[in-house]
Amino acid sequence: MIKRTALGCVFAVLLALLAPPSASAASLVQVTNFGNNPSNLQMHIYVPDRPMSPRPILVAVHYCTGSGPAFFSGTEFARLADQYGFMIVYPTVTRSSKCFDVYTQQALRRNGGSDPVGIRSMVDWAIQNRNGDRNRVYVTGASSGAMMTNVLLGDYPDVFKAGAAFAGVPATCFATTPPNEWNSNCSGGNIIKSAQQWGDAARAMYPGYTGPRPRMQLWHGTNDNTLRYPNYGEEIKQWTNVAGLSQTPSYTDSPQSGWTRTRYGGTGPTAQVEGISIQNGGHDLPRPGMAARAIAFFGLGG
Repeated sequence: MIKRTALGCVFAVLLALLAPPSASAASLVQVTNFGNNPSNLQMHIYVPDRPMSPRPILVAVHYCTGSGPAFFSGTEFARLADQYGFMIVYPTVTRSSKCFDVYTQQALRRNGGSDPVGIRSMVDWAIQNRNGDRNRVYVTGASSGAMMTNVLLGDYPDVFKAGAAFAGVPATCFATTPPNEWNSNCSGGNIIKSAQQWGDAARAMYPGYTGPRPRMQLWHGTNDNTLRYPNYGEEIKQWTNVAGLSQTPSYTDSPQSGWTRTRYGGTGPTAQVEGISIQNGGHDLPRPGMAARAIAFFGLGG
């Protein structure tokens, strides 16, 4: 509980510093009865005024102690939606911790139950009721939401085209025995596996799947004391292996002072896996300007 409370405080301060979405007639709307929802998630949706048909969908997943509306008002994704026309689905956890289920066996397998099933239902609702583009569905999240981003790409590689995880851990890393929701070995960066082992863990979430795999963008601060930095390298191992790629970068640069960006499976902005390491960064991502880079990675900007 201490870890979750500290995590929430970090993000509350960060979000207070970020600019709110730009003025728009569009508003955040709650949706009820959106489909199969075994863990009683809440759903909000933001559909910008800019005409677009069909409209891409971004699922934006909050941190522990947070909510969809807080993630809407405290991050830059809604402003970018106004600019580029994609819609945003914001899930909200209703369990007391306000942390997403990235730890039960139900969550860590396709259609097994819990939060991933409810989020999948939200995507289906947006496709059916708001003219969402099923071929352009993306997911992003911070901390607990970043962990869920990893999980959703494992559970539903046929639904999500790409993800951007801000300060997360590999899919399956946080597995524990309920009612315990916190895995200290994983959060502490102590679970180290081979790329093959991490890749096998992700593939086992949807056994038998042989279709295309989502692209993944990974962000992490080197001084993250909540979900420690070794998790970043483990995520890169996982998603490069899932994609059948070498862990040796195809391209390395520093797009901003203190940032090290590595790309795998390509040298341009649409590489299969992209990692951004933030020197001296803490558990406070995304910082201003980072959301725009995630949207560019998805191909939604411009």
